[in-house]
Amino acid sequence: MGRFGRVTLTTVGRARRAERRPALRRRDVVIGLVGLFGIAVLCSLGAWQVERLAWKNALVAQIHERQRWPSVPVEELASGNIEGSQLDYRSVSASGVFHHEDERAFLSTFRGAAGWNIYTPLELADGRFVFVNRGFVPYDRKDPATRAAGQIVGTTDVVGVARPFATEKPGSFVPDNDPRTNVYFWRHLPDLLVGLDLGDSARFIPFVIDAGPGAAPGGYPVGGTTIVEIPNNHLQYAITWFGLAAVLAGMLVAAVFRRPRSSDTSTA
Repeated sequence: MGRFGRVTLTTVGRARRAERRPALRRRDVVIGLVGLFGIAVLCSLGAWQVERLAWKNALVAQIHERQRWPSVPVEELASGNIEGSQLDYRSVSASGVFHHEDERAFLSTFRGAAGWNIYTPLELADGRFVFVNRGFVPYDRKDPATRAAGQIVGTTDVVGVARPFATEKPGSFVPDNDPRTNVYFWRHLPDLLVGLDLGDSARFIPFVIDAGPGAAPGGYPVGGTTIVEIPNNHLQYAITWFGLAAVLAGMLVAAVFRRPRSSDTSTA
């Protein structure tokens, strides 16, 4: 091929590469913007999990701290002198008489077995009542007649932790409480008061006492079912989100700075 032919091929190859450059630049801009947006979202999720981790660690430390405090009589805890935010998981003691005819059954599990947590009104010396989560009974022991020995009669002492009532359903997937069949799923005082034999004039303290470890006579209910060790997986979640952001960043760099090999040939 003559000199004129070689010059023509070289010129054509350069022209084709010049035509492709704007398209490649536009592609790189689009890929870059999409990638940067994805990285920003992933980093935001990672930062949010770090914030949740700090909050959860503080909450767990607060719970453990409260459990080390001396038990407070339920009358003092309900007096209003202790802020509502300080009630949860606070060690509390009470003395009174159980009204077993008004016990409520919450669907629950304990050590891998399905059953019920039994909530029973405890009448205090001043005439007020407080619901006590006495603990777990197997699924087939919901009927009090199947655990008659555990239906304590007379004045008894209770030591446990205070837990607040819920003001709204914990989630959309949580079923509604059914007072008619005595099946409950979440702590809602108005639902617990439906159909009480105690009457509408009964005054209830606005929190629950979760009884501490120990079994009632006859073996049931079994106390100490309160879950204190709150799941804390936020560190793993944060690592996952930041890791995905790093992977996406690597892919973005490879996509933007990768240059396709030219198929054009030029001969000097």
